[in-house]
Amino acid sequence: MRLFHTSDWHLGQTLHGQERDHEHACFLQWLLRQLKEQRPDVLLIAGDVFDTVNPPVKAQERLYNFIVDAHEQQPQLTIVMIAGNHDSGSRIELPATLMRRLRTHALGRVSWLDDGVLDSERLLLPLPDANGAIAGWCLALPFLRPAEVTGQHLGDDYLQGIGRVHDMLIAAAQARRQPGQALIAISHAHMAGGSVSLDSERNLIVGSAEALPASLFGSDIGYVALGHLHKPQRVNGEERIRYSGSPLPLSFAEIDYPHQILDVRLDGETLASVETLRVPRAVELLRVGPLPLAEVLARLAELPELDLLAELLQQPWLEVRVRLDEPQPDLRQQIELALQNKAVRLVRIAAEYAGKADASDAESQLLELGQLSPFDLFGRAWQDAYGSEIDAQVLSDFALLLQDVQMEDPTA
Repeated sequence: MRLFHTSDWHLGQTLHGQERDHEHACFLQWLLRQLKEQRPDVLLIAGDVFDTVNPPVKAQERLYNFIVDAHEQQPQLTIVMIAGNHDSGSRIELPATLMRRLRTHALGRVSWLDDGVLDSERLLLPLPDANGAIAGWCLALPFLRPAEVTGQHLGDDYLQGIGRVHDMLIAAAQARRQPGQALIAISHAHMAGGSVSLDSERNLIVGSAEALPASLFGSDIGYVALGHLHKPQRVNGEERIRYSGSPLPLSFAEIDYPHQILDVRLDGETLASVETLRVPRAVELLRVGPLPLAEVLARLAELPELDLLAELLQQPWLEVRVRLDEPQPDLRQQIELALQNKAVRLVRIAAEYAGKADASDAESQLLELGQLSPFDLFGRAWQDAYGSEIDAQVLSDFALLLQDVQMEDPTA
């Protein structure tokens, strides 16, 4: 059996307010070509399909047109798609009945039967091979929110709730599969030891239970297709537990990531190989600095000149980072003047001051604010109000509240 492992498409994402639909369209066209040429049996999309819980209409059209096109060119292809922490589980599942006619399974949440037993039937999916025989079973584990795995009859411990879901689903899969059939897990989670992109990955911390142990996936699982971390990586060095990474850089911090999808092959129950397919970058991301202003302006002067016949949508995005000794009221004007007739699209200017740590520098405090996470801000406010560090219970309560807010307002 052959699988394509992808994740973190983040359809509808904007880069500092700039739409990136062209880049997503190029990726999906490339992926369609790979599916046509390579003919895998299964395409896995491991969460964060959209960038927000209320994605733009154009982003939704991109997804559903892709699914239709993939099915038309390869009717035997099975697609499994789960919700990530950026997604709305109910939105992902809304067209599930229609998508099943296109051999696409959309799972956004877990649910429980009246006796406190996991409804594993809906999370356990058969994976046919090219001949139509069931070659394996997919264990679909969308991002597990605290409300789904804790509460009445389930207990209040988040990690224990996650462990309970994994144990029940794996037990159901082991009971269902026949000899020679592989078990494939698809999950959206932060596994312990994973390398995080702080600029674009929303924190999954809930109290002290941020990262999940790889031991959740026992050796019976032939391959674990993970989503959430944008940098491709193995978990604890294990070949069978992998993050495919995002198909395009979602922030300037990800410029050097090797964006890719994974081509996974299994021989019966056993993982045979994992190969990378690099995703061509439709639009480059450029960063100049951090450097003193004079050096920044010199670097900008070296950028290529604008070609009026070139496609505007293919011009690189540019971030400029400047080190200053004192405020420069005309900083933006100087940079924009230097960029006249240059073949780039400026999306961000960041200034760093030599005296940034000085609490009396009001502007420096404002500049720092945008670089702090909600947890950093809450910690500082708590320290100012009470003169002590936050204890674990307060931090856990804040994390749950923040998740509720982010579900209602994806910009939070």
